[in-house]
Amino acid sequence: MANLKAVNRVLVLNAGSSSLKWVVLEAATERVCDQGAVTWESLADGAREAAISAALQRAEPFDAVGHRVVHGGSRFREAVVVDAAVRAGILDLADLAPLHNPAALAGIDGVTALLPRTPQVAAFDTAFHATIPEAAAIYPIPWDWSERWGLRRLGFHGLSVQYAVRRTTDLLGRMPQRLVVCHLGAGCSVSAVAAGRSIDTSMGFTPLEGVMMARRAGSVDPGLLLYLLGRQGISVPDLDTALNQRSGLFGVSGVSVDLREILSAASEGHERAQLAVAMFVHSVVASVGAMTAILGGLDALVFTGGIGENSVQIREQVSAAFGFLGVRLDHQANAAVSNDADISAQDAAVRVLRLTAREDLAVLTEVKRLL
Repeated sequence: MANLKAVNRVLVLNAGSSSLKWVVLEAATERVCDQGAVTWESLADGAREAAISAALQRAEPFDAVGHRVVHGGSRFREAVVVDAAVRAGILDLADLAPLHNPAALAGIDGVTALLPRTPQVAAFDTAFHATIPEAAAIYPIPWDWSERWGLRRLGFHGLSVQYAVRRTTDLLGRMPQRLVVCHLGAGCSVSAVAAGRSIDTSMGFTPLEGVMMARRAGSVDPGLLLYLLGRQGISVPDLDTALNQRSGLFGVSGVSVDLREILSAASEGHERAQLAVAMFVHSVVASVGAMTAILGGLDALVFTGGIGENSVQIREQVSAAFGFLGVRLDHQANAAVSNDADISAQDAAVRVLRLTAREDLAVLTEVKRLL
C-alpha cells in the first residue's frame, strides 16, 4: 500500500447518475491542480468507460484515486482501500442505488484497467450517517426482516454533510451544537447534526426516501405503491423507473429537471411549475422542521448542493418558514452571494450559510487517512 509521503496528489472521481466530475488535489494543501466534468446521463455503459479513460489520461499526474460511492450499506461504515472484495461489495449494493453505484464501479474499473498499480480508496456517502441512533435508523417493519436483510435507514450525501460541518465550523469559528444541513440538488436530503455527529437524515435505506427531488419522488405512501402494483397493473420495473426518473420536480412540472427552468416557467404563470415549486419548498420545510425537533432547536442552517448553492428564491422561502425560530436572512447578502458565506442577518439568532458542496475534499481527507 502507498504511504502518505508517496501520495502528493490525489485524483477524486465523482461518478454520479448524470455526470462524471473529477479533480486532482494536492494532498497537503488541498489546492486544485486540475479538474473537469462530463455529462453522461444518456451515454451507454461502453461510452461511460471511454469517458472515464479519457479523463484519466487527460488529468494531471496523481498518486492515488479516491472515489465517491453513494451506497455502502451496513457493511461499509467508513472509507476503505479498494480491492476485489470491496468491489464485489459495492456491486452487491447496486440494486439499492441503481443510478449511482454502477457509475462508481465504472470509475473503479476504469482506474484498475488503465493504472492497475495506483491505490484506490472508496469513500461512502452512507458512512457519515453510521452514528444515527437505532430509534431513528430502524424501520417499524417485522423485526426478522430487519435482522435478516439489514434493513435500516442508512442516509446519503454524507460526504457533503461531513464537509459542511467542517466548513461551517471554519466560517463561524465554532462547531454548531445543533446544525441542519440541506443538500439540495438532483438528489435532496436534510440532515440533523448534533455536535458534529449525524443523528438523523431524510434519506433512508435507499436514496429514494425523503425530500422531493429533481427526478425522484421522495417519500410516498407505501399504500399508494401497493395500490399501483396490485390494482392498476403497474410492474415493478415500471414503478422503479417512474419513482427514480419520472417523478419529483420533473414529474409534477412537466417542464424540466432543472429548477431554474421550472422557476422561469412558474414566473410566467405555468400552473404545474408553480405547484412543483410549492411542493418542493413544502417538502424541504417539513424535513427541516422535523430535524430541528430532533435536535431540540437550531443554531445553524446550511444550504448546499446545486439548488442550495444557486437558488436565491428557495433559500428565501425555506428560511422564511423558520422566522419563529430566529432565522432571518440578510436579503441583500442572499441575493449576491457566490462563495461560502454566512447570509443571515447580523442579529439573527440562527446562522444561515450558503456553502459550495465539496465532497472531493471529504474524499481527500479519507484518502490521506488510509494511505
